[in-house]
Amino acid sequence: MYISNHVKNGELAIHYFDSVDCSDLSKTALVVCPGLSETADEYLDLLEVVQPRRSVILSFRGRGESETPTSGYNLDEHISDIEAVVQDAGLDQFHLFSYSRGVSYALGYALKHKSKVKSIMVGDYPPEHRAMDKEWPEDYINNYLVPFNRTEQIRPTAVRGIQSESRHIDIKGNFDIPVLVARGLLEGSLVTDSDIERYKSMCPKLIIKEYSASGHGLKGQDKEKFYNDIVEFINNID
Repeated sequence: MYISNHVKNGELAIHYFDSVDCSDLSKTALVVCPGLSETADEYLDLLEVVQPRRSVILSFRGRGESETPTSGYNLDEHISDIEAVVQDAGLDQFHLFSYSRGVSYALGYALKHKSKVKSIMVGDYPPEHRAMDKEWPEDYINNYLVPFNRTEQIRPTAVRGIQSESRHIDIKGNFDIPVLVARGLLEGSLVTDSDIERYKSMCPKLIIKEYSASGHGLKGQDKEKFYNDIVEFINNID
């Protein structure tokens, strides 16, 4: 149903899945930017849901089957992973889905390559690239990654690199394309009412979807509804 590829971004191999061989290429493709510790593998179910639309799903540096550099984890370097995959996949224009910290990478890419992005989907994250506290890496590694066996999804080297190289950046610009912002309504959601206002100021074609059974994690009880909203959103565009 999909092929597994690696593309060189400089000296770094970035992994992605591509459903090109079994898709209707008359439809605009979907590119998927996973969250902080997520991998391309964890969105293969979304690839199936959007069929017959082509999907390209990457694992950012330090995650999944992508290589793990000792440094190079700032916003621009993550954006360059998207650039490398898009070029290798030969995509001229596409819909761009993103979740959690992947949102800042996707929004940053869209501002640099406006002609390529036909729409944006934002999964529960504000329009910013967040700095991470110095205490965060060891807490995240020891209390989440290790107990839940997720050190292959994101390596500790990448976690520490993300923290040391992260700087707070408010993402500002005019996104004159359809934008879907999805947020949970329970405790833990990372999108506040003021964040919604920020999106409204930048996105004249904004659609907001809210999920009553979710906090930050939209792929739990609300996953079917969330995925169906994504499909409906892009199908209404083309």
